[in-house]
Amino acid sequence: METGSPAVDLNTLTQFLAVARLEHLSRAAVELRVAQPSLSRSIARLEAELGTPLFERGGRLRLNAAGHLFRGYVERALGELEAGRRAVAEAAGEGTGTVRLASETFLAFSTPLAAFKRAHPGVEIELHQLPAAEMARLLRAQDVDLAVASQPIPAEGLESAPLLDEEVGLAVPHGHRLAHRSSVDVGELADEPFIAARPGHWQRRLLDRLFAARGLTPRIVCEGDEAGAIAELISAGLGIGLVPDIARRTATRVPLAWVGVDSPDCRRALTLYWARAVHLPAPARALREAIAGWDWARGGPVV
Repeated sequence: METGSPAVDLNTLTQFLAVARLEHLSRAAVELRVAQPSLSRSIARLEAELGTPLFERGGRLRLNAAGHLFRGYVERALGELEAGRRAVAEAAGEGTGTVRLASETFLAFSTPLAAFKRAHPGVEIELHQLPAAEMARLLRAQDVDLAVASQPIPAEGLESAPLLDEEVGLAVPHGHRLAHRSSVDVGELADEPFIAARPGHWQRRLLDRLFAARGLTPRIVCEGDEAGAIAELISAGLGIGLVPDIARRTATRVPLAWVGVDSPDCRRALTLYWARAVHLPAPARALREAIAGWDWARGGPVV
């Protein structure tokens, strides 16, 4: 009797996802802690099993159309397996478990997360710092449970709850020519050096958008990913930068002057997202309620 083709094992699918995400064999091999020749053979066997190449190999390794299609199915399949594992763990150990939270920055989350941890000591919180563009895909693939974004992300298949709409101001070092001002026009900043986040980050998108509306381009002298480091560099006199109001209110260690920006668009909206069709484990539901119920202006739970 014919038994058919051998089934693709989970390890091969996990390896495929790493190569698909990085589009680089050697980097994927390092991340997976396997030898590159072994990884290459695994991908080749997978392609033979499927009967079609999954990558373009002319020059840089890239997913082809079949690879993109297969990647979506693999992410959903492995996500369902992980959800099943966590559901069983949840049923076996009430009050314990893991919740995975993604955000562009966790600068404003230390207090609500600490309060949640005190209320749920048996729950482990995994934090994933991600660009907004990755969040929707990972939510649908069940690689993260919740995501908080400061810019809109593709809403298909997702639910959301607004958390905070706040003013974004300009941070300048004390002694700067603008430090005494209550507000400033974007046109006055054309020649100023900016300490900015990298492209794709909400602060950088906002900065570029404000300047583009005036037909200008910001003069960026430093790009970074760490909000704390950006504040330190501004305080040291190396440039100026955009700072949300919540950071201004919570950051007391770094001496900065905060100046309003004369533009109704100089704001950010903080939004909580989760996948619509996914049954969230109890720890994730509890954290969702805690974040959605946090009073961001007062710095405590809504009462």
